[in-house]
Order: sequence, then C-alpha cells, then structure tokens
Amino acid sequence: MRTPQLSQAQIVEVAHLVAQYIREQRENYAHGAVPLSVKQRAGLEGFFSPQLLSQARLVVLRAKRVPDPDFYPTLKNMGFNNLPKQSTMAAITFADVVVSHDRFSRGLLFHELVHVEQYRQLGIPRFAELYVRGFLSGGEYAGIPLEVNAYALEDRYERDPTCPFSVADEVQAWVKQDRF
Repeated sequence: MRTPQLSQAQIVEVAHLVAQYIREQRENYAHGAVPLSVKQRAGLEGFFSPQLLSQARLVVLRAKRVPDPDFYPTLKNMGFNNLPKQSTMAAITFADVVVSHDRFSRGLLFHELVHVEQYRQLGIPRFAELYVRGFLSGGEYAGIPLEVNAYALEDRYERDPTCPFSVADEVQAWVKQDRF
C-alpha cells in the first residue's frame, strides 16, 4: 500500500508533533531511568564516547508498553495504515532515554545507543524531521535512513564486538553526506 503524499506544511507539522511526542516521552520515562551498568559500559567502550555512555539512561518496562502517539488517529484518517506501533518495538529511544519492553540484549542496546548519538548530533527537532521524511520516502519503518544507519552499525558491531569503531564518526559521516 502506498504512503500518502504530504505537503511541505503537513510534513513540518507532523515532524513538530513527533518532536513534541519525543520530548514528552523522554520526560515521562526519565524519572525511572538508570545509567548503564558497569558491565554494559565495558562492552561498549571504544564504540561510544565516555560522555554518551555516562549520560544515556535506560528503562525496562514491566507489564507496561510505550503508547502510540496521540496524533496517530489523525494520520490514519489521512490514509496511513503502516505506522510503527510503539508497543511492538523491542525498544524506543527518546533523546538520551532508552525505553525497552524486554531485557536489553547486547545488540539491542548498541542499536538504541546509535539513536542516542543521532539525537546528540541532530537534536530532537531535526531527528524528528528526518524520521518523518525518511518514513515518507521509504514507505515503512525499515526504510527510514536513521534506522538503516542504526541497523548497519549494530550489524557491524555484532560481527566483531572486539573491533571498536567510532559511532560518532559514522553518524557524522552520514550527516555530512546527507544520507539521512
């Protein structure tokens, strides 16, 4: 099924709504979030900056799910029938707060910390805009360049977690090449 075409004004409005949702969810979950454990940090040093590893916070939900945004019904009325369901995602990153529906695996944590780095470099408004534009141009969650980048770096990490590379440099390269 085709993704509806939005005007530039509609894209800006949806991106604004997404950014607002990110900020609200970050605030909602930040109070219960904890720093990465010593063990988690040890497995990620060399890939992420010490500052990012210190600032990122994690929440594992028990018997709760992250709700879909309040604006989803409006988007569904516009013809979107393939919106990502927050409740079915393994984890969701809201700036520097990562909310998981399950225990963090090594790969899942890495993937979500790539998003923390993307937020760090882009900021919430630009991240939201690129996410919306990526969804519209890719037609689905898997086609969003921010996700493509995170999955590619996660795959690289999983292939050899003993061979560090700078996630910050990799994200910056995508930014400079306008790949998002």
